[in-house]
Amino acid sequence: MDENFQEEQFTGIIKFTPPLYKQRYQFIKDLVGKYKPKKVADLGCADCTLLWMLKFCSCIEVLAGLDICASVMKEKMHRLAPLPGDYLQPAERSLTVTLHHGSVAHKDPCMLGFDLVTCIELIEHLEQSELKKFPEVVFGFMSPSIVVISTPNAEFNPLLPGVTLFRHPDHKFEWNRAQFQSWALETARHYDYSVQFTGVGHPPIGMEKVGFCTQIGVFVRKYPQANESAQSEKPTKAAYKTVFKAVYPSLKDKKYLQNAVVSEVIFTAQIIKQSLMDHLMSAHEEYNDDPTERKSKFQPSMNCFPEDLGKLVVEKNMEPFVNGNVVYIPLTTIFSFPKVNRLCGTFEKLNELIAGKVTLSSDGSAVMFNTEHENEEN
Repeated sequence: MDENFQEEQFTGIIKFTPPLYKQRYQFIKDLVGKYKPKKVADLGCADCTLLWMLKFCSCIEVLAGLDICASVMKEKMHRLAPLPGDYLQPAERSLTVTLHHGSVAHKDPCMLGFDLVTCIELIEHLEQSELKKFPEVVFGFMSPSIVVISTPNAEFNPLLPGVTLFRHPDHKFEWNRAQFQSWALETARHYDYSVQFTGVGHPPIGMEKVGFCTQIGVFVRKYPQANESAQSEKPTKAAYKTVFKAVYPSLKDKKYLQNAVVSEVIFTAQIIKQSLMDHLMSAHEEYNDDPTERKSKFQPSMNCFPEDLGKLVVEKNMEPFVNGNVVYIPLTTIFSFPKVNRLCGTFEKLNELIAGKVTLSSDGSAVMFNTEHENEEN
């Protein structure tokens, strides 16, 4: 839930650096960096800030958010949409971001199969009836590999100016450490999870006994899969309403991969062609200066091209050449460049992706460019 504004108000004397909400989000990012989950769901995602931060984590391929307040999500959900740069340079991974409107007290099959589920400052907003259903929905039904739950530590409250009962007017309760740990340990035991306790927001020097301002439980499922009885109870009827979905362009999509390969092939060929033309121009000037030096054929040397290109062309004897007004750049040379090689994987794949998109020689072995424009300039 979104409590960032309230936190900034009542932490005027106790200053958290970075702000407390950023420390919670950084805790999740660090956890993602450690465990590399592919599918992450944020329950109580509010303004989608955590989801926005997680979309930049390269391991994540599926992000989902759930909140009971659709208007809060809709206000900032545009940040989760792909940017123009994502289409110009698609990532190698796929990424789908979806937002759902609904309650964590209800089960929906769209929330199955996640590796990590985060519940940041959520449970204290739940009514007693919702809190009672919460463990069965998250741990029993969703059954992710890891669940992270953060909640206020009531023992810290006396240090916060302006806090009389709870930190936020929508809080239904705030637990001390013993209460949270008792609930978490019983939940973990019942659903075959282990749990470790930590937190963010260190207390002032001399007040360490109150613990962290935000207490956190990290639950890890003990067994690879949920038991069969739980699986058999999973409903097929949707309980949530999807309010947003974005599918990012990816090189795993052949359309985007082909565009990327064609662009890289043309770019690489243009570099080779320019290096070749510069060398021929230099040879021509040398010929005019010293008529005894006749150069009837272009012989590439390590000085003709940039260092990496020279090694590829010379060591592997894959020479670009000019015939009349046409420059020929062997595909084998282009394929040897790291980025082209990484994009295609195989030489056969390169040929398949550029077929009909790049002008090739009659035998398909080289990219062709016309030199007439260069001759006019020279």
